Amino acid sequence: RFQPAAGLMERIQAIAQNVSDIAIKVDQILRNSLLNGKVLEGRRDQCEVPRDPKYPDCAGKVEWMRARWTSDPCYAFFGVDGTECSFLIYLSEVEWFCPPLPWRNRTAALPSPPPLPRGPFQSDLARLLELIGTGKESLSFMKKRIRHLAQQWLRAAQRLEQKLKPSLTPLLLSLQILIHIGFLTEESGDVFSPRVLKGGPLGEMVQWADILAALFLLGHSLRVTVSLKDLQSHLGVPPGRGNCPLTNPLPFDLIYTDYHGLQQMKQHMGLSFKKYRCRVRVIDTFGTEPAYNHEEYATLRGYRTNWGYWNLQPTQFMTMFPHTPDNSFMGFVSEELNKTERQFIKSNKVSSMAVVYGKEASIWKVGGKEKFLAILNKYMEIHGTVYYETQRPPEVPAFVKNHGLLPQHEFQQLLRKAKLFIGFGFPYEGPAPLEAIANGCVFLQARFNPPHSSLNHEFFRGKPTSREASPVSSQHPYAEDFIGKPHVWTVDYNNSEEFEAAIKTIMRTQVDPYLPYEYTCEGMLERIHAYIQHQDFCTTSSPPLPPKAKSPAMQSPPSLLALSPNATHLVWSPSASRDPRAWPPVDSLQVWVSETRHACTETCRRRGLVCEPTFFRFLNKKEVFLQLSITCDSTEYEMNHLYPAVAENVHECYLQKEPLLFSCAGYNTKYRRLCPCRDYRKGQVALCRDCL
Repeated sequence: RFQPAAGLMERIQAIAQNVSDIAIKVDQILRNSLLNGKVLEGRRDQCEVPRDPKYPDCAGKVEWMRARWTSDPCYAFFGVDGTECSFLIYLSEVEWFCPPLPWRNRTAALPSPPPLPRGPFQSDLARLLELIGTGKESLSFMKKRIRHLAQQWLRAAQRLEQKLKPSLTPLLLSLQILIHIGFLTEESGDVFSPRVLKGGPLGEMVQWADILAALFLLGHSLRVTVSLKDLQSHLGVPPGRGNCPLTNPLPFDLIYTDYHGLQQMKQHMGLSFKKYRCRVRVIDTFGTEPAYNHEEYATLRGYRTNWGYWNLQPTQFMTMFPHTPDNSFMGFVSEELNKTERQFIKSNKVSSMAVVYGKEASIWKVGGKEKFLAILNKYMEIHGTVYYETQRPPEVPAFVKNHGLLPQHEFQQLLRKAKLFIGFGFPYEGPAPLEAIANGCVFLQARFNPPHSSLNHEFFRGKPTSREASPVSSQHPYAEDFIGKPHVWTVDYNNSEEFEAAIKTIMRTQVDPYLPYEYTCEGMLERIHAYIQHQDFCTTSSPPLPPKAKSPAMQSPPSLLALSPNATHLVWSPSASRDPRAWPPVDSLQVWVSETRHACTETCRRRGLVCEPTFFRFLNKKEVFLQLSITCDSTEYEMNHLYPAVAENVHECYLQKEPLLFSCAGYNTKYRRLCPCRDYRKGQVALCRDCL
């Protein structure tokens, strides 16, 4: 037999004693835990709804929870179990309708980390292509476009970076940005992807591809989603039906989306949507006027549509063309030509060759086209790029040489040979005319008489813009107003003599390729950079303090504005303070009074300026009328998107009661409006001269 050593026996006895001690301690812990659980359970059953004037909605929300807490699984996810205390815990810690419970150990939610200073712009576009993902024809189209323009984007980013150095570089921030393209989600129908290969409209996808490239090159960290499931995952949406807030603070500084995505976010973010909507930027092709954006006003005044009433700041909506200064102009890019390409085009243009704007056969159904196409056919060989599968579309006349739907590169080669690019009146405001003009074509379009708007044209009905203030006078108003002859001709297609004369003149006119700076890669990068650096919709801004009065006997302080030297308008007072954070800088402000039939957009345009809605807050004062020698027998504050304004025949002045309704659009023959105008950079209408 083996006799264990005495030392080993002592160790075994010590281990046994330790096990016994541990068992006693575990028993004590369990007893204490059960006791504490009973106390806690007692507390959970004994909560009373607090009566705190700082939380006036608390009692009503508890009543709602009692009746409906089982209506959405998200409440159980956050610990609601039907007891009074669970309601109060949820309403004080997840939502913010009730005061915190004093016996709860609360850990304050960590705020989102501030944006980090960033270094040079990014240049590895292969990383962006990975972020965009696969699985849809629309995504493939966008990636092809980014690849095709990659070198132009990279050169433009280098030029802009040099332009911004050295003073601004330390101030640049790298933001976390979510890009959710809602119209490509299955839940919204995704009608675009199947039509990419069949000649369907590509303008939206062109713009989104360029937005992705610009944001990435500017050095920001992107997440791209085209599915509702991915959106919910990135946002931190709790399981359920969308009635609860997000599980954590929003991890994104900015969200770029569209109207479909906006609706999806509202449905699934609960109260968090209202909290974080100031971070949203809505890509909105045709724009949203303030009268349609304000929910209460739109409902009362008949402006409510399926797309408006979001109560966002109007400049959070970003358009394809700068047709309304109430929104921010996002734009897109067209390909730029180098010197060799420009010279090649000039020497290879065929003066008797025309290309028709319209890839879908339905566009060729326009009434009366036979008449003007017959005239055009007398002078030019007409080419089309209409999609078809097996048989030639019957809508396309036999004398038209139809190439079918062409890849973008081949379509550009066609434009580089053609002299004329002719529109049939639809689609409105697409990217193709700018591409044609950039490739040396003359763009010929029909003049609409009367101009199209929601009052007389079905296309604009239901959209959150009337276009009454800036009616669509042609297929492409931007090309008509901002480019014009010799590159753009707008004529009456119903007047055969005018149409034929235009064709003859165009054929003998030498035109060089032309692309406005704001539609170059550098122009778009510059514009988006300025928006990200300066647009802040999450902090409210107030007018700076007026200058100190010279005499203490003065009852009201002097205005921030002063009469111009020629006494025709108001400018920023030289003695008024200037907030260095104000953007656009207030020095660019000019205040003009409109005619009764003119909106502020037209009033400013006639003076070589652009309306700036962020400046309305400086005009919305009674003393401004006095400075402009306008007699006011009465002055009222009301909600009206035309105010501030004066009804001169009765000497009644009106000030704006609701800042969201400040609008450059709109007019009424009863009123003359006070209009805030500013200067702008040549080729970059979105930015004032000192806005960079």
